Amino acid sequence: MATSSKLRALILNPNSSGAMTEGMKAAVSNMTLHETFSIFTYTAPSSAPSSINNTEGIHASTEAVLKDIQSGTLNLNSYDAILVACFSVHPLVSKLSSITTATVTGIFEASILTSLSVIVTGGNETWGIVTTGPFWEKHLNDGVNTFLGQAAGQTNDRFAGTFSSGLTAGDFHTVSPEQVNVRLKAATVRLLKSSNIRCVVMGCGGMAGLERIIRDAALEVYGQERGQSVYVVDGVRAGLLQLYQTILSRRMFA
Repeated sequence: MATSSKLRALILNPNSSGAMTEGMKAAVSNMTLHETFSIFTYTAPSSAPSSINNTEGIHASTEAVLKDIQSGTLNLNSYDAILVACFSVHPLVSKLSSITTATVTGIFEASILTSLSVIVTGGNETWGIVTTGPFWEKHLNDGVNTFLGQAAGQTNDRFAGTFSSGLTAGDFHTVSPEQVNVRLKAATVRLLKSSNIRCVVMGCGGMAGLERIIRDAALEVYGQERGQSVYVVDGVRAGLLQLYQTILSRRMFA
């Protein structure tokens, strides 16, 4: 583990989109954790897909990052904390955990823990995910079940499910803002109307900075007071917070 006064955190983007990495960097630029973390970023090489949209993309991105580690291009032991910034059940979370002493999590896992921590326990409040293409609906729903120790397809009273916009991760940086707004807002509205949503998770690293679209949808569906009370979770921010909490917990309870 690094020994400098600040903890060194790496935001690891497993796709090859530099624009997406820059978007993530901007999303965390004003976090107070900068007093604790020195934040670094990594973008996977061109052999990785520019947008991870399916199982093949997940595996290709895993192989590309592991090759960089094996060649020495990426030195994991330079960091105290590593955030795998792909909103998926990504193999790199477990693989990196097994080959480095750094604390590792993914934006998917961190978002689940964050959502469960902010909704009211014992009430009827729920949380859900808005994401990109339809592939992710089953992938993420099954992933939530697995993370919570449930069987695939089992219902959960607190999880409202995953709602796709039909976009890809890359679209958030290439298509018109108007189209992004329309598609993402429509997916959010469907989620908000599905149950008593208190927390909306942005289910793609490429959504960083688009909280306003989700907030506007909440105000439209729920009205001013209730709409303002909806939490909008960005996975990269949630991931850094979770990494810090995990480091503190391991030190405290070791």
